[in-house]
Amino acid sequence: MAYDLIAPAGSFDRWPPGLVAEMQANTDTAVVGSTLVSETDKLRVWHLLVPAGSRCSFHVHVLDYFWTCHSKGEARSFNEDGSISAAAYQPGDTMHLTYAKGERLLHSLENVGKTDLLFTTVEFLDSANAALPVPDSVRARRSA
Repeated sequence: MAYDLIAPAGSFDRWPPGLVAEMQANTDTAVVGSTLVSETDKLRVWHLLVPAGSRCSFHVHVLDYFWTCHSKGEARSFNEDGSISAAAYQPGDTMHLTYAKGERLLHSLENVGKTDLLFTTVEFLDSANAALPVPDSVRARRSA
């Protein structure tokens, strides 16, 4: 899996209307998946489902993490610097990312393919940056 740059940094004029405002409203949003399925004092495990033709909202990564894709598909990423990148995913594709103190990634992922994209993301809480809070509304509901 490789990312292909389709628009360089500063290409906000190529973004769909309203996307810059959405990004600016979500600079501290740590909801990096659809559902937070597990959390310990060491890590957070997320599922991210991006149906075909839809896009996940902007979110920020500050923790070291890895993701694994469970489905085949195509996506476009809109990044904080204005760049746009594209990727084709295969089941099992995995990427590890780390962030030094003060570093982050703010982006949104749009599913431009014909199949739903499903990812698992694991964040490590002992990273160089402090974890940002996540709302209870994204935590998986546990039955008693």
